[in-house]
Amino acid sequence: MSDEPTTGRSRVRGVVKSDKMQKSITVTVERFVKHRRYGKYLRRRSTFMAHDPHNDAREGDLVEIESTRPLSRRKRWRLVRVLRRSAAPAVAIEGGAPDVLDTPELPA
Repeated sequence: MSDEPTTGRSRVRGVVKSDKMQKSITVTVERFVKHRRYGKYLRRRSTFMAHDPHNDAREGDLVEIESTRPLSRRKRWRLVRVLRRSAAPAVAIEGGAPDVLDTPELPA
C-alpha cells in the first residue's frame, strides 16, 4: 500500500469541498449503508474538517485523511496525502462577470 508505518488510526478517502481556510480543508466522505428492513443500499455523506499544514489540497481533489487528536473545536482529522488532483484548477476571476452580449445592436 504505502511505505508509511501502519498505525491504529482510521483512514478514509473523500473529496475536498472547501479549501478557503488557512491550513484547513473540508472533506466530504461518501459511504454506502444497507437499510435494515428493505436491504437497499443508501448513500450517506459525512463532512469532516481536516488539518492541511502546507495548504496542498485544492477544491475537488481526492484526498486521504487520518483521525488524530483534537486540533481545534471541529478538527479531528489530518491530511495524509492527495490521491488525485482536480481536473479544473482553482482560478480567481478578476473584473467580475463577463458581458453576455458582445455583438453590436442591429438597427430596427
